[in-house]
Amino acid sequence: MTDISTTPPLLPRLWKKSDKALLFAGTVLLAIAVFDPSGLPDRVGFALRALAEAAPFLLFAVLATSYVKASGAESLLSRAFEGREVRMIVMAAVIGGISPFCSCQVIPFIAGALAVGVPLTAVMAFWLSSPLMDPAMFIITADGLGLDFAIGKTVAAVSVGLLGGFGVKILARTAIFTDPLKPRAAPSACATASLRGTPEWRFWRDGKRIQRFRDNFVENLLFLGKWLLVAYILEAAMIAYVPSEWIATALGGEGPRPVLVGALIGAPAYLNGFAAVPLMSGLLEQGMAKGAAMSFMVAGGITCIPAAVAVWALVKPRVFASYVGFAFLGALLAGTVWSLI
Repeated sequence: MTDISTTPPLLPRLWKKSDKALLFAGTVLLAIAVFDPSGLPDRVGFALRALAEAAPFLLFAVLATSYVKASGAESLLSRAFEGREVRMIVMAAVIGGISPFCSCQVIPFIAGALAVGVPLTAVMAFWLSSPLMDPAMFIITADGLGLDFAIGKTVAAVSVGLLGGFGVKILARTAIFTDPLKPRAAPSACATASLRGTPEWRFWRDGKRIQRFRDNFVENLLFLGKWLLVAYILEAAMIAYVPSEWIATALGGEGPRPVLVGALIGAPAYLNGFAAVPLMSGLLEQGMAKGAAMSFMVAGGITCIPAAVAVWALVKPRVFASYVGFAFLGALLAGTVWSLI
């Protein structure tokens, strides 16, 4: 006989195994079906058409990212942390702004780099720029918000990295940045192995690399496809049910106010970098200021949970606070400059 006292309840088990993003999207559709059943076909049709239009860009982004992973090009990341300190800051900001790695993937590498003496200046530059842009993000952003916005966000990513890196360099002798690591933040040799070695650009000559390409392709396709579908469902609901006057009042207009508001709400409202693109597209159509969109994307990208947790896991609270401060200041500057262009 089964001992039911040791069997976890069904609902908690289902909740734990469920995909929260798809569950949220399903809840939105269910709410539309209940409160506006006649509008449900239009909302679903809008989301599916938008996803179909984005499909070529999605596939190209997934193929590009999978190629980088399969070829081992991620090993080039280690070269950002070689040479003189100023060079390291610049290289870390640039490579962080274009590398296809999430913050969680480079936690072991950054821990090892800090532990063996890589300056916090270069690490901060990389940490600030890395969450904001990568090849897949660039392609999706260019499709949803325009090539100019994608280029502008890439420049913003590198610029915020430089701001943080040189900011730490200026304040390096203050109490904020002395002894920055938490006691348990130690290097992991096995975890950083994937960041060593020489890239194999013709990866198809190696069976293991072919399998890595396939695995990454499927994983990224499902991940990006899921988040874009969720975002398009939210965009469809937002355009249909959120009065454009509200958006124009809160986030529209001229001057610094919309940029400031965009940066302030970026952290709590930012779901995912790929999901944010369709949402920003919808908000811009409803009257959101361009500068507010840029400040939202920059502040939200750097302070979102995955990126912030990567920093919090390794450094002391005062260093983490400086990370958030540089992110907010960088978002304000990026939004202000973008609103003037």
